Amino acid sequence: MKLYAIRRRSAWADVKELEAVAPVSARIGDDEMSDSIRWIRSYVVNEADGRIGTVCIYQAADDAAIRDHAARVGMPADEIEAIASTVVVRPDPRTDAGA
Repeated sequence: MKLYAIRRRSAWADVKELEAVAPVSARIGDDEMSDSIRWIRSYVVNEADGRIGTVCIYQAADDAAIRDHAARVGMPADEIEAIASTVVVRPDPRTDAGA
């Protein structure tokens, strides 16, 4: 599987709405599509319109698997980019939920 970054722009009204869909996304990936997709992590971003978006990191067989997973979950996959390499300067810092 290859590594991908997926941008989901303004997909949720708030973090609570995102938290409700996250277990559905994980279940579909783990139970229905485990041979073609694996959710690694997501970065939650505040969008200019006041909604919540994400930048998600996935391993997937191809971008079609990512689009299939997004459709099954009922969420967008606005941009899908294959990741060529990873440069880690520091591990992801912990953040406060309200920050």
